[in-house]
Amino acid sequence: MLYILAGVLTLPITTILTIAGVGAAFILIPVFTALGVELHEAMAVALLLNALAMIFASFRYGRKKLILWKISIPFIITSCIGAPVGALLSYRINNTFLRLCFILFLLFASAMIFFYKTKQVQSDSAPELTLKSALISSFAGLAVGFISGLIGVGGGNIVLPILIALGIKPKEAVATTALIVIFSSFSAFISHLEVGTLDIVFVSVTAGAAILGAIIGSWLMTDKLKPEIIKKILGFILIAVAVKMIINLI
Repeated sequence: MLYILAGVLTLPITTILTIAGVGAAFILIPVFTALGVELHEAMAVALLLNALAMIFASFRYGRKKLILWKISIPFIITSCIGAPVGALLSYRINNTFLRLCFILFLLFASAMIFFYKTKQVQSDSAPELTLKSALISSFAGLAVGFISGLIGVGGGNIVLPILIALGIKPKEAVATTALIVIFSSFSAFISHLEVGTLDIVFVSVTAGAAILGAIIGSWLMTDKLKPEIIKKILGFILIAVAVKMIINLI
């Protein structure tokens, strides 16, 4: 029953969050723990699902020529450095403190969705990778990787507004974020895997659901829906999840 329920929940969550341009780990973790999965195992599985889902989404974004490859490189390199550090530290921190960190992240992510104003882009051409943007991307990537490892999220909610602030159009920012999340999530997953165990059946069922959700979500994002509408829905979902976790801690 656990496997079926986890798969059924993973599919729509991954679909919605792929449209919104971020990985689903930050919602899947509290969902999995509510189903009785141990926190660190939930983190590891959610990170793996993040990476798998964004790989399939990135195939479509790449074919649509929406990914800005040069912009993504500094993020990818430094996030892969920060993720193992965060993952190793997470096993030395009290679970309650980790949950508090996760709640703060959810509230931050929802605030970014509701209050961050997208920068108007004057040109149809992609912004150049300047020294300034490379430094910003590198430091941001390091932070994203560390947070990915520490609390088990892909960091897409941090990457996306930074890319938009650099002058990247929303759909290109979504697509480029998906590529970056692959590496930050997988690097953090490997680090969690080294110090934990996984239920193979649970992983297989949820992975299949996540891949299908990513395929559907990326199709809807590129061809059918406006991501801004989904982001508003996502913001309310994040607040609801954060409130539920706060109630559980009290």
